[in-house]
Amino acid sequence: MPRLTLIEPKDATGDAARILATAPINIYKGIAANPEIFTTFIAFMRSIGTSGAITKAEKELVMLYAAEARHCGYCVAAHTRVAAGAGVSAERALEARGGHATSAKEQALLDFTKAVIGQNGNVSDAELTAFRAAGYDDRAAIEVVAAITAMTFTALYNHINDTTVDFPPVPSVAPQR
Repeated sequence: MPRLTLIEPKDATGDAARILATAPINIYKGIAANPEIFTTFIAFMRSIGTSGAITKAEKELVMLYAAEARHCGYCVAAHTRVAAGAGVSAERALEARGGHATSAKEQALLDFTKAVIGQNGNVSDAELTAFRAAGYDDRAAIEVVAAITAMTFTALYNHINDTTVDFPPVPSVAPQR
């Protein structure tokens, strides 16, 4: 049961009303209690994966891994659904949550993501070189950090709020290595 205030779409105003009218999901209803943070958060989320440095599907792989690493059931369920809309199969999403990919390029992306999370951004030169060798550039590195940041924010919010998951359940994944 949520521990923080939820804003129902009928009670929202401004940008929050517009966003909640089309996406009345529980996390949005909660973050909408702070309209300035909510609209900034939505803009931030929309910006990740839109510059072409990483694809929307790659963004979702990063977010799935980060959600799993942050132990956020809400984020995992939500981004499994969003990932499906970006062309990521349920099997591929499950693999990404465990840090595994079927292509070498996506594996390099997930390895870099693991390193960023596991080392608080203090990746080695070799890890950054491997990421670049897979075809990613500095803009992509920034987008990976942005995706991890978004998942960290939402995971912490969801843990504090005890947000009710309003997405289909997803299977558990084996512990990450």
